[in-house]
Amino acid sequence: MSLNDLELEQIAKIKNINCNNILKSRLYSLGITKGALIKVEKKTLTNSTLKININDSKIAIRANEASQIEVEYEK
Repeated sequence: MSLNDLELEQIAKIKNINCNNILKSRLYSLGITKGALIKVEKKTLTNSTLKININDSKIAIRANEASQIEVEYEK
């Protein structure tokens, strides 16, 4: 499942990041790395942007970027 598929307040572990090296480097610099726990806190009305919490940081990312982040639901 992708990060876009998570419901609000669900926590998941990042399994893989499927994007080009430029975007992958940007995401890594924000702490979005394989194995990290991530939570979606808010989505815009059009679901075009997500506010996420990762490593005690709050970050906004575009939905098309979130769709390239593969996650595994943590119970």
